[in-house]
Order: sequence, then structure tokens, then C-alpha cells
Amino acid sequence: MSFQTLPTLVQLALQSLLRVEALAISAVQDLPWVLFPPVFKEAFNHRQTNILRAMVAVWPFPCLPVGSLMKNPHLETLQAVLDGVDLLLTQVWPRSCKLKVVDFRAVNHNFWHVWGGAEDHACSPQVIRKQQKLEDLPKSEERQPLKIIVDICLKFCRLDECHTHLLQWAKPRKKSLQFCCPKLQMKVLPVCTIIEILKVFEPDTIQELELNSRWRLEALAHFAPYLGQMRNLQKFLMAGVYVDHCLRKTFTEMEYVHKFLSQFSKLNCLQHLYMNQVYSFSGHMDHLVRCLKNPLETLSITLSLVSQSDLNLLPQCQSLWQLKHLNLSGIPLFFFHFKPIQILLESITATLQTLEFEGCELNDSHITALLPGLSQCSQLTKINFYGNGISMLVLEDLVHRTAKLRQLTHELYPAPLECYDNGSLILDRFIQLCSSLMTTLRAIRQPEKVSFGAGICSGCNERCVFSLEIKLCSCWQSD
Repeated sequence: MSFQTLPTLVQLALQSLLRVEALAISAVQDLPWVLFPPVFKEAFNHRQTNILRAMVAVWPFPCLPVGSLMKNPHLETLQAVLDGVDLLLTQVWPRSCKLKVVDFRAVNHNFWHVWGGAEDHACSPQVIRKQQKLEDLPKSEERQPLKIIVDICLKFCRLDECHTHLLQWAKPRKKSLQFCCPKLQMKVLPVCTIIEILKVFEPDTIQELELNSRWRLEALAHFAPYLGQMRNLQKFLMAGVYVDHCLRKTFTEMEYVHKFLSQFSKLNCLQHLYMNQVYSFSGHMDHLVRCLKNPLETLSITLSLVSQSDLNLLPQCQSLWQLKHLNLSGIPLFFFHFKPIQILLESITATLQTLEFEGCELNDSHITALLPGLSQCSQLTKINFYGNGISMLVLEDLVHRTAKLRQLTHELYPAPLECYDNGSLILDRFIQLCSSLMTTLRAIRQPEKVSFGAGICSGCNERCVFSLEIKLCSCWQSD
């Protein structure tokens, strides 16, 4: 055994203490505060639930970031922490307990490295003085309602056992504790389940919301009032909203859409809006645009239905004039008048950082229209034009223009139309033409990450890519 692997005297003492559970529990009240984190972490890793329960009740720090220790959710360990909170609530508030926040978020937290003894300065004079300041806080500061912070990410059609237990535990304690959910991600869940969650966790604590539940408009309208309460929401991703065909664009459907979209007027902190596979808002973008109050940083509308009137409104919306990220991938822009997109791009040249038009059925005339504005996007770091039909001549012009954008680090271009014969990729021609385009780009600057992609292969659903090396789709590899 090397010197570096030898356990310290403190580690040996902790291991000895934790071997006798009754002794460890009785010693908690008198345990020096600097030893709480290493003892708790050791007990947590070995699932010594009785010790955890006792330690939570007398925790001497303002925050207990237990989520960073829960790599794999474990019901009994969760129950022990919650039981410790109950013990804290039911006893006379102990002098030594400074706990204000129990954080269940699974994020890396420096707390356990510093206070867990992994760093030499854990017991430095500076750290001790910091703790002494905490001990001198007024009593009124110490007795604020305890805050429980949880990020909820549910990917299945029902709650798992840990989320179920937490929700059941939280409901009767809502008046005595503050429940916060900065990030809420829901997939394939009925609206009633989400509403039950929002009855416990305060909606105005939600900063990121992802709904991917394949709801119909009636369910979306039922959810709308709760969305309006999320006044600190910064990022909203919505996917899979479908039209109930029996409504056939009736007045009822219009009411559902307007009830939902009107809630955006209350989201004063919204900065990032993502809509994917949303088929119900076509022709209603005017209502959404009028409701946006603050400038957006991100607008992503992908694989969704839009109308010409929707596109016409985009450059008129002042909330979009400071966009950093614009993504319209999967929208067949070939069928629309393109001038509004051109005007929008020209209005955001000073701020735009990423631009994505993958699979938009753009042709030479579209790219030519974009070039003047695109050439002025000095902050641009990523462009994506995969899946569009562009000739070699126009691609050479595009690459020549983007080569002068010094901030670009990620570039995705389509293979030129001349690489195909009746829709089939000619591999030798693909390599030759893409090599020529790469040479044009490198003559001006050295690109960091650039690739030219052929169309999606109908046989394997992959694409051939020309970059620093050639990556063939599975069908070409098998030939």
C-alpha cells in the first residue's frame, strides 16, 4: 500500500464510529460540525438509514445537498432523509441546526469535496470563521420555513417509486415546508398527474419546463392556468401537441389554443422557447407573438406546422430582434414566401450565434437571399444547412462568405446537388466536390468542425459525411 492510499486518523475514527450504529446516533448531538459531512457521506454510501435520519435533524449547515450523493435513487435512503426532516419539524428547534435547504438535485456540488475532507483547507481558519458567522445568525433567520428543492424528470407514463413517495410525503407538509422545482421534465404523462405535482411544488419556482406528453388541445387548455403561474420560467420546451380531428378547426379548438397561448403574457422571464412536433398552432402565431413581453434568446420551431401568416409575423415581433439562437429545422420552407425569414435574419445579425435550417427544402434562391444577412452575423458559432438542395455554385458562394466569420466553430453543409444522379449518390463525385469546397474554406481560415452531408439514405436512415475523414452510411459500407 502506498503512502497516498493510507487512511487518515480521521477516516479511521469515522469508520470505527459508524460500525456501532447506536453509538453513532448518540454521538450526533456532540459531533463537531466539521465532521458532519464526512460522517454523513460515509453513512449515505453504506445506506445506514438510522444514522442519516438522526444527522438530518441536527444538520449544522444551511444547505444539505443530498441529491449530489444520489447517483442511483434509493427509496430507503430517501425515506431516511425525509424522516430526518420530519424529526426536525416535530422537535423544539435545536440550537445547533442551521438547515434551511435540502437539495435533492443531482448536480455536482463542491460542498462534499470541501467539507468532506477531500481538500486540505476543509478545516482552515477561513472556513472556521465562515461557520462562526453562520452560528451568529439571528434566530429569526434560522427559523424560516425549510426549503425542499427537487428537479423532476419523468420519462415514463407513471411516477417511479421515489417520486411517488416524495409526492405523498410532501402533500400534507405543504403548509410547513416550501417545495421548489427549478426543472420539471414530463414525458408521456397524463395532464392530471402533472397537475397533482404542481399542487405541491410552487409553480413560480419552476425555471425550466419540458412537456413531451402528446397531449390533445383539451388537455393543453386544462394545463394552461398552471403555466400562467410559472412567472419565473426561463426555458420552455413543448413537443407533441396534436389536433383532435373530431373538432375540425371548430370554435372550441380556437378557444383551447387561445387559452393556452394567452398564458405567455404572464411569462415575463421567458428567454428560450422550443416547439417540436406541434401541429395545433398553425395560423395562431399572431396570438403567441402578441403575448411575448421580453426579448427571447432562443426560438426553435422544428418539425411543426406553420402558415405563411405565421412566418410573416416573425420579423415584426420585437421580442425576436435580439435572438441568439434560431432553429426552423424540419419546416418545409420551399412552399412559403421566404422574404420574412430574410428580413428576420437581417434584423438579428448583431446577436445571432446559432442558425439551423436542417431539412427545410431550401434551394439556391433561398440561400442567395440569406447570404447578405448571413455575412453580417459576426457572432455566429454554428450553422446547419444539412438536408437542403443546393448547387455547387451557390455552395461555393456560401462557403466563401461563411469562411470570413471568425467565430464559427461548427459548420454543417449539404452535399451539392451535382453529387446525385436521379436521386442516387455518386460517391466519387461526392468526395471530389466536397474536397473542393473544403479547400475553398481552408484557403481563408482553418475550420474547427466542418462537414458536408449527403441526403439521408432510404436503406439505413443514415447519411454519408465528408469531414476530416469520410464516414459512409451503412449501405455504402456493405457494398
